[in-house]
Amino acid sequence: MPILDWLDRAKHTKAAEAVPYCLLEAEEAQSAGDPETSNMLIQGDNLVALKSLLPYYAGRVKSIFIDPPYNTHSAFEHYDDNLEHSQWLAMMFPRLLLLRDLLAEDGSIWVTIDDNEAHYLKVIMDEVLGRSNFVANMVWEKRTSRENRRVFSFNHDHLLVYGKSKPEFERVRNPLRLSDEILARYKNPDNDPRGSWQSVSANAQAGHATASQFYKLKLPSGREIDPPKGRCWLYTKERVEQEIAAGNIWFGADGDNAPRIKKFLGVSEEKGLTPETIWLAAEVGTNDDAKKGLLQLLPNVPVFDNPKPEGLLQRVIHIASDPGDLVRDSFLGSGTTAAVAHKMGRRYIGIEMGDHAVTHCVPRLKKVIEGEQGGISAAVSWKGGGGFRFYKLGAPAFDAEGRINPQIRFAHLAAHIWFSETHTALNKRSRSPLLGVHNDVAYYLLYNGILGDKRIDGGNVLTRKVLAELPRHQGQKIIYGEACRLDRARLKDLGVIFKQTPYDVKAR
Repeated sequence: MPILDWLDRAKHTKAAEAVPYCLLEAEEAQSAGDPETSNMLIQGDNLVALKSLLPYYAGRVKSIFIDPPYNTHSAFEHYDDNLEHSQWLAMMFPRLLLLRDLLAEDGSIWVTIDDNEAHYLKVIMDEVLGRSNFVANMVWEKRTSRENRRVFSFNHDHLLVYGKSKPEFERVRNPLRLSDEILARYKNPDNDPRGSWQSVSANAQAGHATASQFYKLKLPSGREIDPPKGRCWLYTKERVEQEIAAGNIWFGADGDNAPRIKKFLGVSEEKGLTPETIWLAAEVGTNDDAKKGLLQLLPNVPVFDNPKPEGLLQRVIHIASDPGDLVRDSFLGSGTTAAVAHKMGRRYIGIEMGDHAVTHCVPRLKKVIEGEQGGISAAVSWKGGGGFRFYKLGAPAFDAEGRINPQIRFAHLAAHIWFSETHTALNKRSRSPLLGVHNDVAYYLLYNGILGDKRIDGGNVLTRKVLAELPRHQGQKIIYGEACRLDRARLKDLGVIFKQTPYDVKAR
């Protein structure tokens, strides 16, 4: 597959590997609502934050939406959007790698961009996520006014969509709900007990028809008709007689019209609408709509130049996830993705580097918890509730020599070791030295007195006594600890591989 090249590409494509795994430090003063919530707002460099979240959330995120800097050679108050082209690619590539690793197998990533970088972004996303996993390029009408000061009035943005596995995403993709305009087409002129319906033509283009689709059809009025010129009947004569008997064909009130197939509202609502790739402003909103909403919601803080409307995020989140699923945005901006996910009953993790994580995102999400009625609130019957926890990036878990930071707790190190060994997230957070079993291999960690011994090194050394206290597993066992008092022969007999902390713990 062709790949894109740029200055220092080799270094930039490996950048994610050199990023340290850092601790996340909660700040209760900035958190709000339900203290048991799993919703997270993280302030800090998103590359570091994404790397630090991998041990917990690899393969568990259902939907990712990001609105990265567009590299438009213009200055914005809240972002430096004037990066050199190669710098922009260097910024995006390692972040896409980490976002890919966070996606669930049936998950999807949605990236907004304009024409300045859209086609380059498509090429690097093909490389990172696989060209075969490209789903669609949505074209969003971001403005409705004409810009007469330019040669062309640019009224659209792109929204590139990829699946972690395109077939898996397409299997779970949600259709759109029927609009009021479409619902108005459903009537019940014949008082069908099955309810309202609309009709569609019973003929089709004749290009690939068989002989069985050409015949004279006798109408209830007694008149016989042929299919229109260049057309054929959609059903064979035998099939159409079955459909007529079932009451699924409409010939008009007098029984003298060409046949039309009845499509019932109940069935149509269940199937929903297939999303189209052109998203009109009237359906999902514009940048201007979003700015007006933010001015009402946060009148005392500067408003972003091009915030995304809640209607746009509502459509993305509806298509890509279900209530309870995990949604992520690592360029959170003014907090739109988190606000909409909150109102739609999704779990979310938002990452924002700048001060507006505190000045914009925190107050906005607090208003959501209080039940604010802007954006999509009325459409989803939002009344308030829930919560989020605020975090900042703390110290790296390992120093430059790979030694464990003394601030690190058992849960952090356990999640890191589990991910480095299995490349999956650690779901279990109970206080046990047995982290879990993966592919019939049990993983243990002796650290920070996990066995209850409060001495500095208590229980962190593998001895016969400590081994006897560990939860049993009949298969292969990998045990991390500070030291081992059993010889190699004994370890082999017991099916144990010992790994010494910190030396055998992968620092990155």
